[in-house]
Amino acid sequence: MHSTARSNKKDRKNVSAKKNRMHYVLLGSLGNITKPLAKKIIAAGHQVTIVSSNRERQAAIEALGAAAAFGKVEDAAFLTRIFTGADAVYTMVPPVYHVNNWKEYIHQIGKNFAAAIQSSGVKKVVNLSSIGADLPEGCGPVSGIHYEEEELNRLQGVDVLHLRPAYFYTNLLHNIGMIKNAGFLGNNFSADATLVMVHPSDIAAVAADQLLHLNFSGSSVLYIADDEKTSRQIASALGAAIGKPDLPYVEFSDADALKGALDAGVPEELARNYVEMGAALRTGIMIADYQQHKVPLGPIKLEDFAKEFAAAYAKA
Repeated sequence: MHSTARSNKKDRKNVSAKKNRMHYVLLGSLGNITKPLAKKIIAAGHQVTIVSSNRERQAAIEALGAAAAFGKVEDAAFLTRIFTGADAVYTMVPPVYHVNNWKEYIHQIGKNFAAAIQSSGVKKVVNLSSIGADLPEGCGPVSGIHYEEEELNRLQGVDVLHLRPAYFYTNLLHNIGMIKNAGFLGNNFSADATLVMVHPSDIAAVAADQLLHLNFSGSSVLYIADDEKTSRQIASALGAAIGKPDLPYVEFSDADALKGALDAGVPEELARNYVEMGAALRTGIMIADYQQHKVPLGPIKLEDFAKEFAAAYAKA
């Protein structure tokens, strides 16, 4: 008698869990944000589909417990098909390296997202944006994200949350070669202006929290940041972690930054956009709106990331 009652109670619980199980579609393949984001949502008992353009990642995606969908964000019909039936989607514009007009490319992807969301009937969207996306011009590729945000904001009857993370700590890993070969850290950022930074894992944590609760409504913005340091302080922290406590920071002119990028083989369209973004960080215009809408800083500080940087530096 008691055994049967327990069994019925367990069956009811399983039925309830199935009813509450939601389906999320996540763009971003197995990137530094999407992979930990997918793990958190799957751990919470929900169905996840990860969109990737690389079929070689199918086994790794399925190993997480997610379904894999292969296609490109340039294909609005594909996105519509994959979004259909989802309770919520996570959108992000994947990085590209060979386009003629980077900002317009990002804008077009935003149009594709909006068309697919509207046609598929999705009602909840968490969109990866960026600090500086409030500005329509002057922030390099982030100005393209501004227009992507606007496309999503035009959707009727859809709740959209734009996550605006700060400068990724992991971008600093691209400087390992410079430090090893030239003996300094350099960019066209100001040596003493504040640079706001965040770790991708903390972006994933915030995205997961928002997707699991879905408490946002209308069109809204949420900034995500872990630490605020100057470029000089960054050089000092990274230098200390790799055994170079006197590692200097060198502020490049925009012209020198552009030349350095081109000499390194960066396509001109991307190089010019990166230099423009660096100038926006140098002048402070890129973080002005963030300063007006600050949120509590996350747990991963520069000194924490410096250990991760040192490990990568030792392997390079």
